Amino acid sequence: MKSGEVDHPARARARDLVENVAREQEPQAALRTAAVQQGLERVLDAFRGERLGTQHFASLTGYGHGDQGRDVLDRVFARVLGAEAAAVRLQFVSGTHAIAAALFGVLRPGDRLLSVTGRPYDTLEEVIGLRGHGQGSLAEFGIIYDEIALSPSGVVDGLALDCALSRSARLVLIQRSCGYSWRPSLSIAQISDLCERIHDRQPDCVCFVDNCYGEFVEAVEPPAVGADLIAGSLIKNPGGTIAPAGGYVAGRADLVRQACCRLTAPGIGMDGGTGFDLQRLVLQGIFLAPQMVSEALIGADLVAGVFARLGFPVQPVAGGMRSDLIQAVRLGTPEALKIVCRAFQACSPVGSYLDPVPAEMPGYASALVMAGGTFIDGSTSEFSADAPLREPFDLFVQGGTHRTHVRLALTEALTALDAAGLIDLPQTGKA
Repeated sequence: MKSGEVDHPARARARDLVENVAREQEPQAALRTAAVQQGLERVLDAFRGERLGTQHFASLTGYGHGDQGRDVLDRVFARVLGAEAAAVRLQFVSGTHAIAAALFGVLRPGDRLLSVTGRPYDTLEEVIGLRGHGQGSLAEFGIIYDEIALSPSGVVDGLALDCALSRSARLVLIQRSCGYSWRPSLSIAQISDLCERIHDRQPDCVCFVDNCYGEFVEAVEPPAVGADLIAGSLIKNPGGTIAPAGGYVAGRADLVRQACCRLTAPGIGMDGGTGFDLQRLVLQGIFLAPQMVSEALIGADLVAGVFARLGFPVQPVAGGMRSDLIQAVRLGTPEALKIVCRAFQACSPVGSYLDPVPAEMPGYASALVMAGGTFIDGSTSEFSADAPLREPFDLFVQGGTHRTHVRLALTEALTALDAAGLIDLPQTGKA
């Protein structure tokens, strides 16, 4: 609502509903806020341990050989993530790119790749070779791919896993986040159990975790509980909403080097690549990340609570276990998806005048409708929402620098849904 306008009755009812749910969730929000301290201590310990100074904010040019800032950044991330080594590079285009570099770096022709969390995120399908051809997918290089479906409750089926591990696997892919699936994210405890079970059966098998959307949500990261290698994006959680681009790989030093040999070239590996004088933003981003993740989790709980109050299925429920930032809402119709995304876009700080319409996106099988008026293009650590335009028409909400932004966007979305006759807002004071 613009300053000076009279509050519309539907908007007033929407605002009351959002504020009532937020008040009910204050004890949970306080717990999420208190958890920031532990994450921030991790980051500060890493900064102190690596003697971070302003001299590390500058990069070298050209090849970037001996770039002290880049090397310190790598060691800081390794400490924060509980890994032996890490490579943080602005040259990674996305989390998918970092994951692809890890897969191509570790796997060799004839190796078997096993996904134990069902079908991976859409953008990995062409990397693996499940869609498309002629682009140099893993399948075209002779990598064998298998997957096991998750159980109906969304957890890894132990019997199916044991059966799948009866054949040798070079690398097991574990997707921590739900992605575009209606399932809970995998907790660190579940990832720990999986890694232990896999290594007991096949000690040389690489446990690789797609860590996108998961950083700082729990007290430790997958390398601390047995994962051999992880990868993620800087424009998600660890970038703290200000890293301008990039991604990371972390874990065993030999595996990190192999991944970097795919990013750069064999013989160069981790030893090349400038930071374009942007190390300060990446370091400042990971400093801010625990706070940003906390706010995003509070916002996700609010989204879940509000839509559940209106009768929509949500995954996870407000206050439920979370190991990623994503909140799914089953809206049920394409019209509702478009209306909510349009309202969220209108509340964005950038491009609020744009009307998000379903469109094809590189790497995705279905047309997507996306609301993401973010300062960093595509940043999902900032408040955004997207959905593949396919049944059952689930909306996936993530990010948010502050819970207040989520409240404003929800109010507009509910007002628009009410105007379209898709919901009935409770009367003021009766939420």
